[in-house]
Amino acid sequence: MIEVAVLAIAVLVICLTLAVPLPYCFGAALMVMYYVGDVIMKGNVLWGFQQLGNPVLLAIPLFVLAGTVMSESGIAASLLRFVNVFVGHIRGGLGVVAAVSCAIIGAISGSGLTGIAAIGPLLIPEMAKRGYPREYATALIANSSILGLLIPPSVTMIVYGWVTDTSILACFLATLGPGLLIMLNFSLVNLWQSRKFKLVLDDKPSFSHLSGEVARRGVHAFPALLMPIIILGGIYGGIMTPTEAAAIAVIYAVPVGFLIYKGLRVSNLISAGKEAATAVGTIMLMILFSMILSQIFVMESIPQEIVKSIFAVTEDKVLLLILINLLLFLVGMVVNDVTAIILIAPLLLPLMDAIGVSPIQFAAIMGVNTAMGGVTPPYASILYLGARIGDVPVTKVIRPAMVLIITGYVPVVFLTSFWPDLSLYLPRLFGY
Repeated sequence: MIEVAVLAIAVLVICLTLAVPLPYCFGAALMVMYYVGDVIMKGNVLWGFQQLGNPVLLAIPLFVLAGTVMSESGIAASLLRFVNVFVGHIRGGLGVVAAVSCAIIGAISGSGLTGIAAIGPLLIPEMAKRGYPREYATALIANSSILGLLIPPSVTMIVYGWVTDTSILACFLATLGPGLLIMLNFSLVNLWQSRKFKLVLDDKPSFSHLSGEVARRGVHAFPALLMPIIILGGIYGGIMTPTEAAAIAVIYAVPVGFLIYKGLRVSNLISAGKEAATAVGTIMLMILFSMILSQIFVMESIPQEIVKSIFAVTEDKVLLLILINLLLFLVGMVVNDVTAIILIAPLLLPLMDAIGVSPIQFAAIMGVNTAMGGVTPPYASILYLGARIGDVPVTKVIRPAMVLIITGYVPVVFLTSFWPDLSLYLPRLFGY
């Protein structure tokens, strides 16, 4: 059966490479298992539909909707203006605003696309006007947007926790440390890069002027700043489940967008709902097919066979972690983060358990690798969206994006793999 499973995975990869829609890719792999492997499908299909009824999955459409509403409502613009008052006069400060703002947006929406969609149209033209090369500004904001996949709450960690039967709160905490470290790295790399740009800076404000601006913009940004406090405080305080927090995010964002920031109207609220529904429909259909495929693999002991095959090559933990990171990076280059987690996590979890890596640390390892795939060609969906928003050719964006990935992101990938406390300290602090 291992041969049939390899054939099914090969068909899946080929379909993905040919840009076949994701649900059909998994459907094609299922057909291979059915016709070639003679697998009984009826019970597995029923099991798959039962899994879709899990309340945990309701958090996904709700966070996606919250992210689209945020992009339209003016919440992101308010956050941006507030953060900029502190660093607008500092060389490279506007780039730091990009990284920090995307992290805050990620703490609200749980999506990697929301940062570039909400921040990009505002900040890329402003950075270009201040002297940053447009391609660099686009690359920085696109790379910073992946923080939405790591700064909790994260849609990918919800999926990982559900697929692997791991605490979702523990998964949120596991990626928080790596996410904040990547934000810090991007900020420092930006400050270093900014030395060679001819930037137009604000005049250094006096203390009284700075205090006045902080107070004025802080009052205006207070409803937006309150949003991540409510969501994260509710989750970590044990008041709300991730699903309930996602619902609160939507309920809070709509009146704030309508009544306070007034960027939300009935027309763009409807378009945001349609956009979220389209994205969620695709995700759910893909989850159904991929979960059925994963269940068949588990029933046929395919993960155990993979572990035996890999251990036949080497049992060295360091070498295995390097190979696993390389595999996750390559998978992230051709599929999106949710697909990669659904496809790879059930297969590799027994191997990680065998070499002493906990499911919570593996959540962080998968999170940072699959997030990096969102800005690494050929998939690079976040990078392509950034190039479109920034009105700059993708070919010009790739070079500064790769510099940011190599200097700001790759070191965190290795730290997450070989320094367990980076991802496990906070979960242990909360009793996981």
